[in-house]
This record gives sequence, structure tokens and C-alpha cells, in this order.
Amino acid sequence: MGMSYRQYLAGARIYGCSTCKTHLATIHSMLSRAFNGQHGRAYLFEGVVNVVEGKPCDRLMTTGNHTVRDIYCIKCGVTLGWKYDRAYDPSQKYKEGKYILERSLLVDVQ
Repeated sequence: MGMSYRQYLAGARIYGCSTCKTHLATIHSMLSRAFNGQHGRAYLFEGVVNVVEGKPCDRLMTTGNHTVRDIYCIKCGVTLGWKYDRAYDPSQKYKEGKYILERSLLVDVQ
């Protein structure tokens, strides 16, 4: 595996890893604040940067069965949330390809 370079984001509000402050997403890529994670409130993002995706696994969540991948900070390796690969319930298909970041694991950077 080659060397990984972190991407730096610009904008009015940038969310970063609470452990190492690596940039993860901007306020403009946030789709919703009305989600729950494993550690409390969570945000749904359209896209994030500087993360590593784990292996896909099926999980039964409050909204039904989903295939998800845990996502980890590229610098410090802390688990930040997950990515939705597949939603089995047709009403949840909008989540596919989106990311959940746990609010308690985020910090405002700048």
C-alpha cells in the first residue's frame, strides 16, 4: 500500500475528527442532522474525505436491515461512523452511498 495523503477542505464550516482534527466533511455535504448513531446523535453526509472503509456487513438497524461499512479516520484510525452500501427497504434507498458520522466524534475545524 502506498502513502496516503490527506485532503484539506475549505469553507464556512468544516467537520473534523475529534481525536486528530483531520478534515472529514463540510456543512454543504450534510444532508440531515436527524439520525442516531451508536453513541447518540449523528449526521448524514453525501460525501466525506480522509476515511478508510471497512468490509461490508449486514446490520439490523431501527429503520430495517442494511449493508454497511464502518468508516475510520485515515490518520488516527478511530471509528467515525458508517457508510450505507445497501438498504433492503425501498423507503430507505435514499441512504445508499451516504455516510453517517457520529456527532460525539466530530469537532469544528478552523
